[in-house]
Amino acid sequence: MSRFLVFSLSLMLLVGCDQTPTGRDQLALMPDTMMANFGRQTFLQMQQHIPVSDDEAANQEVQCVARQLLTHVGNRFPGDPIPQSWEIVVFADPSPNAFALPGGKIGVNEGLLAVATSDGQLAAVIGHEVGHVLARHGNERLTQQLGIRTVLFLVGLFSEGDADSERIIQALGMGAHLGIALPFSRAHEEEADLMGLELMASAGFDPHESVQLWRNMAAAGGEQPLEFLSTHPNPGSRIGALEEKMQVALPLYQKATPTNCRPQ
Repeated sequence: MSRFLVFSLSLMLLVGCDQTPTGRDQLALMPDTMMANFGRQTFLQMQQHIPVSDDEAANQEVQCVARQLLTHVGNRFPGDPIPQSWEIVVFADPSPNAFALPGGKIGVNEGLLAVATSDGQLAAVIGHEVGHVLARHGNERLTQQLGIRTVLFLVGLFSEGDADSERIIQALGMGAHLGIALPFSRAHEEEADLMGLELMASAGFDPHESVQLWRNMAAAGGEQPLEFLSTHPNPGSRIGALEEKMQVALPLYQKATPTNCRPQ
């Protein structure tokens, strides 16, 4: 445990704040090469446990939308480190989900195509997930957890080990979770939404489709957890934030060549 503490404190002293592509201050301590390795290992494990889709139309559309988005990453977010190559896989999973991982890995479940009913809606999801990678949100989340563990260890180190001390540590852990981890997660989601919106518009996908996507998600999802206790903004909040950013996205879309990936 003491080695963990020394390692944690050493990292925090040596590394300062950085900025995300949107200009938000960020503390991300993990080496990017390590994060890329984590991403590749995780993706390989998923491929070993979840069957890959043999739906030709789904694969064609996902590959087309993702490649079109990735073509515009460098122009939309110049100067930010991006994976040199990307692997895109459609999984035979009925849940409406998608993800992107450090190391250039993108996964899309077949079930997402039942909710994202247009190229633009699919682009909104994939663009959002790519935004997480570009903004190094996974790195930031690991750094937050590292900091929380270090503080709790220090509290335990200097407490007397009685029942009151244990309750204090538990309370601090819950407070850190609600007061630090969850708000940052919501900030990550909002930032990825904005980056995805700009990216899809630059790639020729109508940004208004991002709003329709979350209407579809709300209809498919039923009751939502309280936003305060959720790592994701609820669809209503998300739609409002996206509509506020349309003035940024629409000029990008108007300059782009419209993209059509869905098989006719």
